[in-house]
Amino acid sequence: MRLVIHKDYEKACVWTARYIANRINKFNPGPDKPFVLGLPTGSSPLGIYQELIRLWQERQVSFSQVVTFNMDEYVGLGAEHPQSYHAFMWNNFFSHVDIDKKNVHILNGTAEDLKAECKAYEERIASFGGIELFLGGMGADGHIAFNEPGSSLHSRTRVKVLAWNTRTANARFFGGDPEAVPATALTVGVGTITDAREVLLLVSGHAKARALQAVVENGINHMWTASCLQNHPRAIIVCDEAAADELKAGTVRYFRDSEAF
Repeated sequence: MRLVIHKDYEKACVWTARYIANRINKFNPGPDKPFVLGLPTGSSPLGIYQELIRLWQERQVSFSQVVTFNMDEYVGLGAEHPQSYHAFMWNNFFSHVDIDKKNVHILNGTAEDLKAECKAYEERIASFGGIELFLGGMGADGHIAFNEPGSSLHSRTRVKVLAWNTRTANARFFGGDPEAVPATALTVGVGTITDAREVLLLVSGHAKARALQAVVENGINHMWTASCLQNHPRAIIVCDEAAADELKAGTVRYFRDSEAF
């Protein structure tokens, strides 16, 4: 695992966006070899998406040969619902770059058969040869996507009942009312994420410092699902100094020294 510590959220987002753009450019995608990118929603990636849009505007990267798979979607919210993750992605990223709509994949929270939708999603990922890079965020309890504490580290895309803590955390998008947050969601599994050839996680803010400490310094534990990255051959966690507050001084020094070379 690689830990990259930046002074603040803005610098962490700029570094992460440029890293993704460089990976796409080095991959040199084409019609028969798309770059397959996993993407998150929520507050964490907004700065990354803004920087990626800027890089596209400056012609430093193109998304015309990029295929995307999003992490999750609320059950019961149609694509046109303002709080759906479909709407989030098009409002905050896709509509501002040159991505082909047919290359965008987001789980359908209104599918008639939700289990079949999850199975088909895994099959669609496999049909593209798997995900090259999966970008994600991390919750204050160490979860990734909607894989909350206690989720199997081998889980696949599935229907997930959301914990009250998650609904409370996401209430800011629903007028501050946790009851308005859907109680279930479709989410890729931990195994789906770690199958990607590279995983890149952004963690920011002091509220996530305790979780980051557990994920980086403690053992692999399904109560901190992001700790699964310890076993990944190519995982990077990018954080700001506030999120690194609970890490030991020696841990911070080690990773900073590693980045100096």
